[in-house]
Amino acid sequence: MTLQFTLASEPDEAAREAGRLLFAGPVTFVKGVVAMPGLPPADRLEVCFAGRSNVGKSSLINALTGRKTLARASNTPGRTQEINYFALGDERYLVDLPGYGYAEAPVAVVAKWQGLLKQYLAGRQTLRRAFVLVDARHGVKAVDEEILRLLDKSAVTFQAVLTKVDKISRAEREAVLDQVKGALGAHPAAYPEIVVTSSEKGEGIETLRALIATMA
Repeated sequence: MTLQFTLASEPDEAAREAGRLLFAGPVTFVKGVVAMPGLPPADRLEVCFAGRSNVGKSSLINALTGRKTLARASNTPGRTQEINYFALGDERYLVDLPGYGYAEAPVAVVAKWQGLLKQYLAGRQTLRRAFVLVDARHGVKAVDEEILRLLDKSAVTFQAVLTKVDKISRAEREAVLDQVKGALGAHPAAYPEIVVTSSEKGEGIETLRALIATMA
């Protein structure tokens, strides 16, 4: 049976308020992690954000948290290959995975990062969902497929999040959604709802906040 992928529905009032409260509370950078022993205690639910370079991950995290430089502050030179942890109060960890697809990254650096990513995805029991960001101007590309297969293999549920939808027309949006739905159909770990976002215009931000806040 083929999964039918749909757009994530607008949150109800209770979920919307839960999301607002979670992200209106304290959001702090906890640490950058370069090896599994450095992970914070697994004492709360966490979600991670993954995406290729320049997909708009920092902008989305900043829009979600309402803090203009939060993600950028943790991505200073030297931290580009770290798993960055942010605490949403005492309830959640928001985890920023390094952008993948840097053609110019040294082979040894890429290999080390891939190894850490595999260990993290396979071994973090409190990880509830990975949000995989897809640039609405390009759709799912070959470079994305590797991480989607890794999420399948690790049995980590992932949800596609389209970014930068304000940069394309309505017709282009429909076309890219069809392409993304087709690509996701090959992946058993894919969650059947796609979130459409614009960090600049605020589209989809409340939906994503509500999803994170109400995840069991």
